[in-house]
Amino acid sequence: MVRVHETRCMQSHSIAHIADVHVVRGLEADASAAPDLLMEIPHGATETADFLELAAHMESPLPEGLCDFFHVNTDVGAFELALKTAEYLVEMAPTRSVVLVRSRIPRTFIDCNRRMDASPEAFREGRVTPGLMPWIVAQSDRALLRDRYDAYMDAVKTAAAGLSPNGAVLLLHTYSPRSVDVQVDEDIVKNLRRAYEPEIEPSWPLRPEIDVICRDSEGRDHAPRELLEALRKELAALDWPLSEGSTYPLHPSTMAWDHVMERPGRALCLEVRRDLLADPFDPFVQMHIGAEKIERVARALARALGQWS
Repeated sequence: MVRVHETRCMQSHSIAHIADVHVVRGLEADASAAPDLLMEIPHGATETADFLELAAHMESPLPEGLCDFFHVNTDVGAFELALKTAEYLVEMAPTRSVVLVRSRIPRTFIDCNRRMDASPEAFREGRVTPGLMPWIVAQSDRALLRDRYDAYMDAVKTAAAGLSPNGAVLLLHTYSPRSVDVQVDEDIVKNLRRAYEPEIEPSWPLRPEIDVICRDSEGRDHAPRELLEALRKELAALDWPLSEGSTYPLHPSTMAWDHVMERPGRALCLEVRRDLLADPFDPFVQMHIGAEKIERVARALARALGQWS
């Protein structure tokens, strides 16, 4: 049993349409003590309403059916997994507390895990989508999106600054089961629909169940080894291997890079395959998150995170 509070005690609070901030405290946790773990979900805008709210403000001509791309490209299940993991973690260690920061800004418009000053070449090197999407052409849209982005970054910085001296950070993502290679341009929706046709979808490479984003472009490893070995053991009980850097490099064009550089050995960026959480997996709609699926992954992740004491 846990208590969930807004983070007023950390001089931080939720901001409508920008960031949801929660603290999960164990029953024996000191309410005035700083949390010792931050879970950030930078692609946490997963509801159709998140997309529609922001799209209604846009003056740029958006590609037809862009909401389809939103559903394909958002981190379905990441927040639910983070929350359940935090609850299990403080159940096991009731003196602990965890702060969660969830972005409600759809990356369909601006990406809260990207550096806005990174070049297109840097995004390509990092094998990631751009920070600001190419269909955002109106200056008023750019200004609005940058204001929301900056407000989200401030919320994350405040939460990170409010951690205990030895606090740790988990950046939690989910990704599509298959690595679909489609150019992010005005034809994104049409090309995605084609890529997911039944006769084509199985041809795309299947991604690992769990992938740790820990190696930079030069192959240097930034992973907290003790934590990874604990997670590998927990996942083995589920018959899932733990992959390391198979999907993306840890790249300076992403904000994850900053967390890992600022907290050596105390920051981890993790990708979980969406079909392990969604019930069923359907890329073009707001998906239902399976409670049993979430619990299965969350228990394993919480037991591993216990290494960060």
